[in-house]
Amino acid sequence: MKVIECTCLTKKYLRRNVLNELSFSIEENKITGLIGRNGVGKTTLLKIIAGFIKETSGEMKVFSEKPFNSLKVSANSIFVDDEMGFPSALQLSEILHVAADFYPNWDKQLADRLFEYFSFEQKQYHQKLSKGKKSTFNMIIGLASRSPLTIFDEPTTGMDEAVRKDFYRALLKDYIANPRTIIISSHHLDEIESLIEDILLMKEGEKLFHMPISDFKEWAVGLKGSSEAVRKFINGKEVIHENHLGADTLYAVVQNDYPEIPLQQAKLEGLELTMVRPSDLCVYLTNKSKGGIDDVFNRS
Repeated sequence: MKVIECTCLTKKYLRRNVLNELSFSIEENKITGLIGRNGVGKTTLLKIIAGFIKETSGEMKVFSEKPFNSLKVSANSIFVDDEMGFPSALQLSEILHVAADFYPNWDKQLADRLFEYFSFEQKQYHQKLSKGKKSTFNMIIGLASRSPLTIFDEPTTGMDEAVRKDFYRALLKDYIANPRTIIISSHHLDEIESLIEDILLMKEGEKLFHMPISDFKEWAVGLKGSSEAVRKFINGKEVIHENHLGADTLYAVVQNDYPEIPLQQAKLEGLELTMVRPSDLCVYLTNKSKGGIDDVFNRS
């Protein structure tokens, strides 16, 4: 079953396309990583999915309905980000109590255990928490809600490394026990690549890739060797990234669509073949130039 169906979606702000002809679908009970650099439209897309804002053109359907002003979508989803607001008069314990009435699948025991584990005090107020503690409390709400569609937009903002690791482990354990559709947006794929099943990679408001993370890990290959040998081997291919190492050594990244025999031949010719880390590949694919920051210094 498709929980989200997005067709030719466009969103404009001040005549600028923040999202441009975006099309994809997300199946139920999967964890999808929405990856892209800051400002590529990730938050705008997630707010359209959650029903907070309307698209300019195209179509978005969530649970087979248009999400904007949809009671069905609102009742079956939660949007968690660092701007999540709660009534200022309520203490943290009171917020958890109210949340139990608002979310049909609320798990009080999980919320209470996480609340205690992360050392919150019942009489604390959300607006007085540090940035990291706010994100941690918001995470508790997101997990304990057990919403059929759970959206985390850069959920670890302000968290220290230990808390981030705890959050991702808690999310995975609870997802395995209680499957639902989860979207996590981030510009740090390395933090979540072991967690997600699919990757949706965006660049400048458009979809670059939407595929299983296992396929994405094998999508590219890196070749290192003498500049002449590397250029001969990648002749006719689109170079995703290249970097000059020393006087006559070149490292290049291209799509891994070589048959096995040419790859064996590359080794015989002295080329070093390496798989490309998914997080590095995301950077290379979303760079404006093949050499990245080095191109700034290589220009004459």
